[in-house]
Amino acid sequence: MLLRYFYDERLAQASYLVGCVATGEALVVDPAREITPYLRAAEKEGLRITHVTETHIHADFVSGSRELAAATGATIYLSDMGDASWKYGYADEPNVILVRDGDSWMVGNVRVEVLHTPGHTPEHISFMITDTAGADRPMGIFTGDFLFVGDVGRPDLLEEAAGLKGTKEAGARQQFQTVQRFKELPDYLQIWPGHGAGSACGKALGAVPSTTLGYEKLFNPAFQFQEEEAFVTWLLEGQPEAPRYFAQMKKVNKEGPALLASLTSPTRLDRAALDRVLAAGGQVFDLRNRGDFAAAHVPGTINVPADNNSFVTYLGWLVDYTRPVYLVLPSVDRAAEILVALRSIGIDQVAGYVGPDALAHGTQALPVITVRQLARRLSDSGSEEDVIILDVRGRGEYAERHIVGAWHIPLGHLPQRLAELPRNRTIVTQCASGYRSQIAASLLTAAGFDDVMALNEGTDCWSRYLPTETGQAMEAIKAN
Repeated sequence: MLLRYFYDERLAQASYLVGCVATGEALVVDPAREITPYLRAAEKEGLRITHVTETHIHADFVSGSRELAAATGATIYLSDMGDASWKYGYADEPNVILVRDGDSWMVGNVRVEVLHTPGHTPEHISFMITDTAGADRPMGIFTGDFLFVGDVGRPDLLEEAAGLKGTKEAGARQQFQTVQRFKELPDYLQIWPGHGAGSACGKALGAVPSTTLGYEKLFNPAFQFQEEEAFVTWLLEGQPEAPRYFAQMKKVNKEGPALLASLTSPTRLDRAALDRVLAAGGQVFDLRNRGDFAAAHVPGTINVPADNNSFVTYLGWLVDYTRPVYLVLPSVDRAAEILVALRSIGIDQVAGYVGPDALAHGTQALPVITVRQLARRLSDSGSEEDVIILDVRGRGEYAERHIVGAWHIPLGHLPQRLAELPRNRTIVTQCASGYRSQIAASLLTAAGFDDVMALNEGTDCWSRYLPTETGQAMEAIKAN
């Protein structure tokens, strides 16, 4: 048996290729939408991708199962577990086989056994792998978003992202029962999870790519609970905000993603065309780095620098999926690479782009401020009444430590909460590094706020020069 690991750093998402060297057949588990890496790996190893499967209806990226099956002729194996509201919409396609708990199939000499592992989602399944050519016991389990290194999958996404009220507690109870089932399995089993550190599908994922079940039984907090109620309370507490685009991903993956060949390629625009887009209210994202954007940008554009691995996630928070998207690129040479990244979360309506050459005229600067400059301004008599520090980090980050008096609106919620902010005061946006604060400042400026500055330094600086405190933010902020 051969095993290959693939990892998307932008989404902290893992996928796998399992091959039978004897027969040349291969299975891909939880493929991403960009399938080139799997095709290249299979060709290198002399394998044919004959089977494709996924552990559940994903919320954080577009599944590549249909894309890979279309390219290779592989059969797709999908979960038939869970309630009727979360069945795959393309399950009746001729190359799809639905599987349930206890089902199995062979990939050459490799046996794949289905385990129903609900909790993260009702239909979630895991795959126990046995290399029958050399063993009569399983080697490991692909656990998807059920079991991670040091954590288990969050059960609240159907409620928080897809709007299905009352599902998160039921999911947490299912997760508890799934953990109890895994406590009975052998310690030696290897665990191959679907995500690593940085994913929003859990709250404390480890950065190690794999683990063993025995290790998780000893050190994973989820395996230490004996009482269901205590487990449910622990699991639901402290989960990060679910990105807004998760709801779109659930819908796309449930119904079946469009094949990439069916999508329209974006057009390179000139400056006049970009100005017409902005005049018509189009959404334009500038993906250049923070310094370049702050020095000169086209009014009305929002800066989401592509030099950060998480830029796709932040763009997913802000983009309107129902409307065309336009881009200002760091370089036109990166158009193909960036398009792949955006399509990985279903941003398929990229209609056009410009390069840096379009910024030769008609630009403005974005004001930035250092912590020391802000501290001096706040120390001036009466200036506290004129300046709002807007913390755009997540709830947990704010609660752990924040600047005294800072208002709090997480970046991903800012487009929907602009009415809470006054337009007659200076707003200084602030985060942990300066990255999110600049996105927020550009968003506010594009929305017509006239007096906005981005704090371009992070926690180490502002916690040293400004007074801080702990505690949750107020639920709502009312504009003066």
